[in-house]
Amino acid sequence: MSSISTHILDTSKGMPAAGVKVTLEKFSKAWVKIGENTTDSDGRIKKWLGGIESANSDGIEAGDYRLVFCCEDYFVGNNVTSFYKEIPIEFVIEKNNQHYHVPLLLNPFGYSTYRGS
Repeated sequence: MSSISTHILDTSKGMPAAGVKVTLEKFSKAWVKIGENTTDSDGRIKKWLGGIESANSDGIEAGDYRLVFCCEDYFVGNNVTSFYKEIPIEFVIEKNNQHYHVPLLLNPFGYSTYRGS
């Protein structure tokens, strides 16, 4: 089975975005939450709480997935006005036994993402 991790860098500060809640969902006739966690002090999530034990568990199989980054609380907590409340990123896992790293480069008025390693 595959694994999924993420990392958020606040490009307006040039630092990791700690304390951002992220939900991991899988599409099966509708989006279903399979895990969630909050970014650590380095802006990373390596393990998912909830439906799957960790990013390295046997729970990630081929299919359509979505990470929902709940960034509104992060910006409010930093006294920053932001255009975004949530940022959903949808992606496809086609091959099992691979690691999928989905970083988010975030600022109050823009973001980008890519498939990392």
